[in-house]
Parts: sequence; structure tokens; C-alpha cells
Amino acid sequence: MRLMGLMAIYQKPNTSRPAKGHKTYPYLLPGLRVDRPNQVWCSDITYLPMRRGFLYLVAIMDWHTRKVLSWRISNILEATSVSKR
Repeated sequence: MRLMGLMAIYQKPNTSRPAKGHKTYPYLLPGLRVDRPNQVWCSDITYLPMRRGFLYLVAIMDWHTRKVLSWRISNILEATSVSKR
């Protein structure tokens, strides 16, 4: 912690822990064998801390091939950020 303060390194908050009152949704694909491309897609949204705020990275991936199908970086987080390229 001392070095982070001296070097002005931003310490990212732990966003893996859900906040109190947030609903946890069940895993919807138990027992499903993913054995071909385009069978299951997933998405991820993460933020990248910048000097003046954040950039948001949205990615759509194929589970079978593990390839990124689409991605977008934006300085605002809204539904149009995830539209397909």
C-alpha cells in the first residue's frame, strides 16, 4: 500500500464481491455440453481506470472457440455500447 501511494498507482476496488441487496442469478446452463461454435455466447463488461474517469470495455465471446466475436470501448456505459459491429 505504501508504494501505491508513493507511485500514484490506482488501486482498483474489489468488484467481484456483490453488494448487499444485489440479486444473484442462477447458472442457466448446468449439464450443457458446449461442443460446437455459436452454441453459447457470453459477454463481459469491465472498466479501465484512466487519469480522468473510466473507459468501459464490452466483449462478446464464443464459449467453444473462445474467440472474441465483438468488442467495443466507450467512455459511457449504455445499451448502445454493446451493439454489434
